[in-house]
Amino acid sequence: MTSLSPASASAQRPKTVVIADDSVVVRGLFARWLGESGQFHVVAVAGDGETAVAHAGRFHPDVMVLDLNMPGLGGAEALPQILKESPHTGVLLATTLTERNARIALECMTKGAMDVLSKPDSRGGMTLSLDFRSEFLLKLSNIAQSPARAGALPPEIDLDFAPVGPVNLRNLVSVMPRYLMIGASTGGPRAVAKVLSDIGDALNDLTTLIVQHMPPLFTASFAEQVSAQIGIPAREPYDGERLSRGTIYVAPGGRHLGIDRKLGHLVASISDAPPVRFCRPAVDVLFTEGARHLGSAALGLVLTGMGSDGTEGAGALRRAGAAVIAQDELSSTIWGMPGSVVRARHASAVIPLDGIGGAIRDLLRGGKPS
Repeated sequence: MTSLSPASASAQRPKTVVIADDSVVVRGLFARWLGESGQFHVVAVAGDGETAVAHAGRFHPDVMVLDLNMPGLGGAEALPQILKESPHTGVLLATTLTERNARIALECMTKGAMDVLSKPDSRGGMTLSLDFRSEFLLKLSNIAQSPARAGALPPEIDLDFAPVGPVNLRNLVSVMPRYLMIGASTGGPRAVAKVLSDIGDALNDLTTLIVQHMPPLFTASFAEQVSAQIGIPAREPYDGERLSRGTIYVAPGGRHLGIDRKLGHLVASISDAPPVRFCRPAVDVLFTEGARHLGSAALGLVLTGMGSDGTEGAGALRRAGAAVIAQDELSSTIWGMPGSVVRARHASAVIPLDGIGGAIRDLLRGGKPS
């Protein structure tokens, strides 16, 4: 009889989950969905933050579903204690959609939470929504797999064509970029904030456009958070708004952000067109329209996230003469989106998160590393 390797056995065993939510109904519903999926094993449930912290220390689960609003110790207050007790537990925040919860959730994602799930307003909506159930299971599946990601690039990926690690971007561009376009999903808020902070005041020389997969309300709060952190204006653009240098534009949650040209000026294009590869906003929309209107004046960046959004658009950017940076695997929460770009051979360079902002800043300074 053939025995499984430790890695194979680990990959096949159900992922352990702790559900922390003050609603008995929600805990039961989530537990039933997880059990029926066959991919997860619920080892414990908690109705408050104190119990969630205790379960993290006892069970060290692969994933914890953490409600923000619980009696006593809330999810935001419990998060740092949970990660201290069990550093390798991936945390999925679950919350109803309000401006306050969006701000709190975004702050939590900068402190270690991996993703956020917007719960329907009513229990009936939660119970009957197949889309919500699918999103719940998909997010948990991706988070559960991320801590076990390989310590090196898979051997089937040939990176001879793209520089890996510290890179002088000046060697990869034909003209100095004037537009920075960023695409990200799971783990993105933290990664995007890190890159922008590392670029610093050099962002004043760029027009920056960001597609971060998020629900409505979250993107507006994200833009406010970014602006407060780095001191550069950041906001959701309106349809037809003229794009300005030294400004960061964040795609509104649930709507596509693209680029158009009107009366000789480049403007933001906001649309409710159908999702592209299940995504709205979609990185592919921004990148493809950027390739059409910006050409080699654009610089594309694909950060951590699940799925393959951005791959087709990255190809369009490369064909238009623009460079595309992909975040490396080891620094990605999930190497889905950047990994897809690399596999498609659309990456000009593959760089760890800690090196991306500095490389862009050096490029804007004339290509001389600081």
